[in-house]
Amino acid sequence: QVQLVESGGGLVQPGGSLRLSCAASTSTFSRYTVGWYRHTPGKQRELVASIVSGGGTSYADSVKGRFTISRDNAKNTVDLQMNSLKPEDTAVYFCQAQFTIRTWWGQGTQVTVSA
Repeated sequence: QVQLVESGGGLVQPGGSLRLSCAASTSTFSRYTVGWYRHTPGKQRELVASIVSGGGTSYADSVKGRFTISRDNAKNTVDLQMNSLKPEDTAVYFCQAQFTIRTWWGQGTQVTVSA
């Protein structure tokens, strides 16, 4: 069983930045594909960014150029740097890890972008 713990959410003004971190309980986290999702009530959960074991990344069109996903294999973490935040980025952000056919989710962290 892999445990994922997100941190770094909070309240930020439009145009501001936040850095989310997903820490895993496994020492082989570097082998996992990891995605950051977000969910807003009334909307479908959205894949924001993902990173594979080799370091390749992908982003939703809505965050390209503003968000950056990265991983630190020594620390077993995957971070999401969010810049130029907009009110529409407000959501609960979840970390998901996948290895073969198994997936694990974190508990989520709230991000609120408001003046």
